[in-house]
Amino acid sequence: MTCCSEVCPRGTPSCRRQQTVTKGADVAEMHTGVARQRGTQPWPAPRRIATLSVHTSPLHQPGTGDAGGMNVYIVEVARRLADAGVEVEIFTRATASDLPPVVEMAPGVLVRHITSGPFEGLSKEELPAQLCAFTTGVLRAEAARPPGYYDLIHSHYWLSGQVGWLAKERWGVPLVHTAHTLAKVKNARLAAGDRPEPKARVIGEEQVIAEATRLVANTRAEARDLVGSYDADPDRVSVVEPGVDLERFRPQPGGTVAARRRLGLPETGYVVAFAGRIQPLKAPDVLLRAVAELRRRDPATADQLTVVIAGGPSGSGLDRPTGLIELAASLGVTDRVRFLPPQTGDDLPALYRAADLVAVPSYNESFGLVALEAQACGTPVVAAAVGGLVTAVRDGVSGLLVPGHDPTDWARRLGDLLRAPARRAQLSRGAVRHASNFSWARTAAALLDVYRGAVADHRHRLASALTGEAATLRACAH
Repeated sequence: MTCCSEVCPRGTPSCRRQQTVTKGADVAEMHTGVARQRGTQPWPAPRRIATLSVHTSPLHQPGTGDAGGMNVYIVEVARRLADAGVEVEIFTRATASDLPPVVEMAPGVLVRHITSGPFEGLSKEELPAQLCAFTTGVLRAEAARPPGYYDLIHSHYWLSGQVGWLAKERWGVPLVHTAHTLAKVKNARLAAGDRPEPKARVIGEEQVIAEATRLVANTRAEARDLVGSYDADPDRVSVVEPGVDLERFRPQPGGTVAARRRLGLPETGYVVAFAGRIQPLKAPDVLLRAVAELRRRDPATADQLTVVIAGGPSGSGLDRPTGLIELAASLGVTDRVRFLPPQTGDDLPALYRAADLVAVPSYNESFGLVALEAQACGTPVVAAAVGGLVTAVRDGVSGLLVPGHDPTDWARRLGDLLRAPARRAQLSRGAVRHASNFSWARTAAALLDVYRGAVADHRHRLASALTGEAATLRACAH
């Protein structure tokens, strides 16, 4: 048992409730989206949620800059929460002077643009200097509302968590935080030549993880990282897996040829696709090196192959935005590679349907939405056996997990599958079945349970604090 002592603002010592914290506990015993509550009646769901997304707007196109899976997550969850009767207001940084202060993204979902810093895109390294301005904008927006307007804060990524930490104290509401990526984990699995995350981010994450009412992890592996690397209390960690839009991402009869025609790809031969931001973390270079190795080992297969790289430069990839094109030329595989911009609308599911395989060679993924979207379309995935990809891809059933980033190993796995149509068909069927277990409605429902638990925890703490203060006053009176 651990007992944490603190001094209240009046200088009277008080003791927080004792907590049993088993630091080596099996994360399988943590919450899985079902809140542990006292009594038999669940707390009601929050009526109105303030969602914080400082560094990237849900209105931005995923696949370039800092927009990616987190954008998709915030958008899809907000829509499903609104469908369930919960109003969502998303606070994000204004990146253009002509943006309206508030945009209705969907019925029941507002995006509020907060002026903080110059009207332009800033790197995540530059954004900490704007957190004070952003926080001021968030607090002013709430101050213009009736008291108690927001019932709960949900922050995404550590920058938003810093803002949420302060707003939580100011508004007296619970804070739920989703990290999406963790600096210590990324630094332990850096791609060659990539920049490590700064110490300031590590400290910022530690602070937010310590102060949040509840922490949401995308997978059990991420939950273990929160507990093992950040000393998070297991009782405050809930595992809620992301989902996929099963209406948008689904197989279509004859969809491969139609999709290839739509994207201007060869109707015959093999297609392997990569979709995501072009940066070392996502490792598209591993795919290109594997193609070069495949050409050396099996030129007949390689000469029938088209590799599609769909995305835009991001992060340290901005240092050399043409680096991947130059790499393809140096490897002698330019004739086998097609570079496309980030795919929007129906073009993204078309890209997945056009491919025989989708490659996700990332050095780390908190989950890997691309892998799930591709499988929902019936396309097997070959992915690195890291982070959330171990959950997103069912090895041997919906795709293959590759232990490492050796291009020779990747070439062998890709070549073996491309030459085995019956095996690919089997994996395709398994991919659809596996993806059907995930949906955004399921994710939103699990989050609502977490929110109820966070509200319950918050109110119990308030009640305990009031009881303790009353006891102290009685003691002082005697």
